[in-house]
Amino acid sequence: MVVRTPVVVSVSLDGTHRFSKQTSDQITLLEGLGVEGDAHFGKTVQHRSRVAQDPTQPNLRQVHLIHSELFDEVAAEGFAVTPGQMGENVTTVGIDLLGLPRGTVLQLGADARIEITGLRNPCSQINGFEPGLLKAVLGTAENGDVVRKAGIMAVVTRGGVVRPGDAIAVTLPSEPHQPLERV
Repeated sequence: MVVRTPVVVSVSLDGTHRFSKQTSDQITLLEGLGVEGDAHFGKTVQHRSRVAQDPTQPNLRQVHLIHSELFDEVAAEGFAVTPGQMGENVTTVGIDLLGLPRGTVLQLGADARIEITGLRNPCSQINGFEPGLLKAVLGTAENGDVVRKAGIMAVVTRGGVVRPGDAIAVTLPSEPHQPLERV
């Protein structure tokens, strides 16, 4: 059995509200704000539909992470997706992001720490990127609940630079663990 240490595969950002983000050699996380230079950077909500509802809401979506294993899953259905194309800031490998409880702290590289706030709620923009992809990143659990596979969201609790190849350390919150819900 091969035990793989969770690592950062790629990092991305975009200063404009677009669906996909450009990959980069590194990103800088700033405590309480998010990814420096990214359109979703700020203490209060930056997602356009949420700003329209209430611009004073706290920004629980400062950093978006997707597991690269999702790309393999959707490739089996005929979709070609690479890091940054689904709007994530951090692409990972070797960690079950969707299975982590709310409040989990991830250390990315030597310094940066983020706290998981919830699941990304994929929207119809995904179909604008690749028709039919929305259905591929949604599933149904045995109990009939919607399963959102398009990544997780987090807030920055300690700033730092994050680069491809950086190790990811996981610190689970105290029990009882709270499952991730959409944010």
